[in-house]
Amino acid sequence: MVQKSESAHIPKWAQIYDVVLGNEDTTDEIQKGGELEQLLNSSMARNFIEGEVFKGRIVNISDEYVTIDIGYKQEGLVYTKEFRSFDGTLKIKSGDEIDVYLEKLESTLGNLVLSKDKAEIIKAWDRISHACEKGEPVEGTVIQKVKGGLSVDIGVKAFLPGSQIDLRPTRNLDKFIGKTMKFKVIKFNKKRGNIVLSRRAILQEERGKLRDETLSAIQEGMIVKGIVKNITDYGAFIDLGGVDGLLHITDMSWGRVKHPSNLLNVGDEIEVKILKYDQEKERVSLGLKQVQPNPWDNAATKFAPNSKVKGIIVSIKDYGIFVELDGGIEGLVHISEMSWTQKIKHPSKLFNAGDEIEAMVLELDVENKRISLGLKQLQPNPWDALVKKYDIGLRVKGTIKSIVDFGIFVDLGEEVDALIHISDISWTRKNINLQDEYKVGDKLEAKVLTVDKDNQKFCLGVKQLEEDPWKRIEERFPVGTIIQAEVVRVTEFGAFVELETGIEGLIHISELAEERVEKPSDVVKKGDRPLVMVISVDKDSKKIALSLKAVEKAESDSAIKSFNRHDEMKTATLADKFKKIDLSNN
Repeated sequence: MVQKSESAHIPKWAQIYDVVLGNEDTTDEIQKGGELEQLLNSSMARNFIEGEVFKGRIVNISDEYVTIDIGYKQEGLVYTKEFRSFDGTLKIKSGDEIDVYLEKLESTLGNLVLSKDKAEIIKAWDRISHACEKGEPVEGTVIQKVKGGLSVDIGVKAFLPGSQIDLRPTRNLDKFIGKTMKFKVIKFNKKRGNIVLSRRAILQEERGKLRDETLSAIQEGMIVKGIVKNITDYGAFIDLGGVDGLLHITDMSWGRVKHPSNLLNVGDEIEVKILKYDQEKERVSLGLKQVQPNPWDNAATKFAPNSKVKGIIVSIKDYGIFVELDGGIEGLVHISEMSWTQKIKHPSKLFNAGDEIEAMVLELDVENKRISLGLKQLQPNPWDALVKKYDIGLRVKGTIKSIVDFGIFVDLGEEVDALIHISDISWTRKNINLQDEYKVGDKLEAKVLTVDKDNQKFCLGVKQLEEDPWKRIEERFPVGTIIQAEVVRVTEFGAFVELETGIEGLIHISELAEERVEKPSDVVKKGDRPLVMVISVDKDSKKIALSLKAVEKAESDSAIKSFNRHDEMKTATLADKFKKIDLSNN
C-alpha cells in the first residue's frame, strides 16, 4: 500500500535544481488530488470494488473506446486515446491482457468504467518514488511538447522542464519528441500526481565522470579530438570530453583569421594539440595550427630575397598592404616601396583587398616571421636615368608646376619634379615672397645642383646662374676701405648699411663713436649716408664689419699729418729768410 503524502517531496540530492512545481497536473485524467489519494489507498480492495486494479483482456477496439473483459458480469470501457502513442498509433490489439483501474461499476450506459492510465500510475508510483529517493534514473519516452517543456511517458506522464532538458538551454524541443532517454526524478507530489524530471542531471553526472577521466589523461603536447562547443570573437571552446579547452584565434591558423566563425562551426569535430594545461585551475589551452606543418619552415627556400612572388591582398593599412603569399605566410609592402616617384597618401587609393599582385622579396626574417616586399622594384628606377642625364651645373629650362612655402617645383618633362629651394633663389635677398614673384605655368631657367638617387633629391638653383657676389667680396671691399653707404636698419646693437645691392655690413654700437653710445639711433638714422670703414670681412659667414669712429680717427690723423707738413713748410721758409738776413749783414 502506497502511503499518503500531504506535499511535494524533494530529495536532498535534487534540491539544487530548484524547480518550482506548477498547479497543472501532468496527467490530464487526474483532476483532483483526493481522487488519486483514494485511488492509491484503495488499490488493494477486492471483489470488484471501485478503486481496484484488475487484469483484463481486450475484446474490441473502436475509435473512441476499447472494450475490456475483467471477469465481471459486464464488460468495461477505456478511452482509446489512453492506448495511443505520441504519433497516434495504437500500442494494443484484441486479445492482449492489460491492467486496468475500476472507476465505476456501472455507468449511465450500464457498463464498467475503466482506466488504463490510473492502473499504470498505481503500479509505477512505488517505482518512481523509490527512484526519486535514491537518485536512480528512470527511462521514458518524450511524447509531446507542452508549455514550458516536454511531456514524458515513464509509465505515467511526467513533466520535463525546458531548463532540465540539456546542459545548455535549447530552443528546438521538437527534436526530442519520440526519443527514449534516461531521466532523474527531481520532484514529485504524491497527492497531486505531479512528477518533474531532469535529463540534465544525468548528463552532468556523465560529464563529471568523463571530465575526471579526461583530466587524468591530459598531457601537454598531446593531440586529441574535440567538438566545437561555442564560438566567440577571440576564439572557440572545444569539448574534449567533459572538459572545455580554449582554442584562441591566434592558434587557429598559421595565416590570418578574421573571425573564428570563418573557420569553425559549432558541432565540428576537430583535432587539436594540448599547448598548456594548468592542473590547479583546470584550464586547457589548445592549438589547431600546431597540428599542421609550419609553412615558415620552408620560407627561406620559397621566398629568397630578390625573388618575384605573387599573392593576394588580405589587409590594407595606412602604412602599407599585407599580401598572403602562401597558406599562413604574409608579406608587407610598405607605402614607401610602392612607387619610385609617386607620393601615395593611402594605399586604399590604389589597391583593394582580394587583388592579386606581383612583388619582389626585399627582406626575409624567418625568426620573427616577417617578409618585406616591394612593388617599385619591378619597375625601372627613373633616378638612374636622371643621374645619367643631368650633370651637376647643367643649365636647364622648365615649367613651374607648383609653389610652396619652402620653394618651387619645376617640371622638366621627367617622372620626377625638380625643386628650387627658396634659399637658392637669390644670393643676397631675404624674406622672398615666392607667390608674388612666380606663377604656376611660368617658364624659368636654373642650374642643376643635386641629383641624389639614394635620398631621391633633384634640386635646382636660380641664383647659381650668376656668380656669388660674396666670392670676391674681399677684392671689392678690402679692410681699410672707406665708402659712403646708406643706413637700412637701426637695431639695439648697431646699424646695418647697404654697401651694394644685397650686400650689407654692420656698424656695431661700439664702432659708432669714440665716446660710449647708449642708443645707436642717437648717432645714425635709417636713410643716413655716412662714410664707413671696412674693418673686417668674413665671406664664409657673409659678414662685413664697419666702423664710423675709424673714419673719424682716420680723418683726424690725416688732418694732423697735413698740419705737420704745412708747419714744416712754414719753418723752412723762415729759416731761409734768416739765412738771407745773415748773409746781407755780412
